[in-house]
Amino acid sequence: MNEFSDTYVGQLRKVLGNRRLIVPAVRAIIQNRDGRVLVIQRRDNGKWAFPAGTVEIGESVYDCLVREVKEETGLVVISATPFAIYSEPRFALTDDFDNEYQYVVVAFRIGRWSGDLITSTDETLDARFFSAGEMPELMSHNKETLEDSQRFDGRLILK
Repeated sequence: MNEFSDTYVGQLRKVLGNRRLIVPAVRAIIQNRDGRVLVIQRRDNGKWAFPAGTVEIGESVYDCLVREVKEETGLVVISATPFAIYSEPRFALTDDFDNEYQYVVVAFRIGRWSGDLITSTDETLDARFFSAGEMPELMSHNKETLEDSQRFDGRLILK
C-alpha cells in the first residue's frame, strides 16, 4: 500500500488543498455461496463498508477493482459485472481532514473470486461475510449500493 501522499488523490491534495475533487472510484459487492455479503471494517475510520477505492494514474477501473479487493481482503477477482454508476453530487462527502470529494463510483458484483479471506490488512481492521439479518451498520451510500445490487436486473443503474 502506498502512503496517501504518494497516491493520485494525495498528489492532487498537495496542489488543491481541501477543495472539492471529482474522483473516480470502485466499490465491490462480493457474495459467498450462502448468499452472505463481504463487508470490511475500514482502518482509517472504523466504519463498515464494501471493498472500495480510488483509481490511480495508469490504471483502468477494472484494474482498480482487482487491486482494491486484493489489498483489502486478500481475495482475487476472477470476474465482475458493473451494475451501477454513482455520480450525483449527493454522494459528495467531507473526510476527517475537511477534504471534499465527489466520487464517480462504478459498483461491481463480483461473479467469481479465489483465495482465502484475510480479515486484517493495512487498510482493514476486520472483514467478514454477513447475512442480511446480521449486517453491521453500513455507511449510507453502502446501504444504497447493497439495495441496488439486489435489484439489479441486467440494466446498468445510473445515479
